[in-house]
Amino acid sequence: MNKQELIEAIANEVEVTKATAAGCLDAFINTVTKVLKKKGEVRLVGFGTFTTAKRKATTGRNPQTGAPIKIAASVQPKFRAGKSLKDALN
Repeated sequence: MNKQELIEAIANEVEVTKATAAGCLDAFINTVTKVLKKKGEVRLVGFGTFTTAKRKATTGRNPQTGAPIKIAASVQPKFRAGKSLKDALN
């Protein structure tokens, strides 16, 4: 499912226009992004938790030449599924 299909599904589920559903989805994405940038977490009980994790700098290899390259440290977004979501899938 892509973003447009998700917007359409949300619009049909709650009986609003696609524009309203798109605005709500964009607001959700923007809010989660802002919270994660501040090293916070977004916890949706039953659905899951959005967090961040630090990834330390490492040395990798260029697959074409085999030359070592430095991979910079970074912050990665993480999602941990909640119990209700896991139960719904099994």
